[in-house]
Amino acid sequence: MIKFTKMHGLGNDYVYVDAISQDINEPSSLAQFVSNRNFGIGSDGLILICKSDIADFKMRMFNSDGSEAEMCGNGIRCVGKFVYDKGLTNKTEVAIETLAGIKYLQLNVKDGKVETARVDMGEPIFEPEEIPVVSSEKPVKNLHTVSQGKEFTMTCVSMGNPHAITVVDDVKQFDVEKYGSVLEVDKAFPKRINVEFAEIVDKDKIKMRVWERGAGETLACGTGACATAVACNINGYTNREVTVELLGGNLKIEWNKEDNHVYMTGPATTVFEGELIQD
Repeated sequence: MIKFTKMHGLGNDYVYVDAISQDINEPSSLAQFVSNRNFGIGSDGLILICKSDIADFKMRMFNSDGSEAEMCGNGIRCVGKFVYDKGLTNKTEVAIETLAGIKYLQLNVKDGKVETARVDMGEPIFEPEEIPVVSSEKPVKNLHTVSQGKEFTMTCVSMGNPHAITVVDDVKQFDVEKYGSVLEVDKAFPKRINVEFAEIVDKDKIKMRVWERGAGETLACGTGACATAVACNINGYTNREVTVELLGGNLKIEWNKEDNHVYMTGPATTVFEGELIQD
């Protein structure tokens, strides 16, 4: 029997499991099972809260297809809420170890529960080999790719996981699945890619939809919102502080000039708790 908590950040939902007090075997197959919206719990993936030797806690994140990813911006806000609300820590500033490095969270508490979190997402990565993307350009701002006969010009940024951002005229009407599913596995991206389709509203606001690597279209992507804000800024479309409007709601993204770090602020929500009985 596994105790779990269903949580979401702007509709980007995961099943969260305390792997400190519970032994979790084969997390990849467990992620595939719990993510199934017909025969499982229903989620974009599985997130484990584990012990860490170098931070307060460690986060492991698995996509709905069972693949392990480096980071999840919406997910890490919920990890902060999980550890505070459940009394695993009484600190409102916590450090979380991820495969993309240690991330630092400032938890905003209301009535004894975490309502929102501000996450230091670190510095954006522009080196092609570190994203990774096959390109001699740095930063990669003019990557030309083709999906279903349509040509895209993409800007590539890593926030600890790989992102390719392209600007479209009307993101609401755009066929994200048709094009995103092909772009994800384009030969230019050795480890596949998260694809963001961005509509520039003005200098302070972006509308965005995302095709996530290993999960498909989701209602929100925190690292994707950060990468999109950075990409739009280096192309001269937006300011360094913007609101990113996703299908699930808004995130505030700030690319700080002084330390070059990207800061993301947004909500974290608990949906329900339960117990998973394994045969």
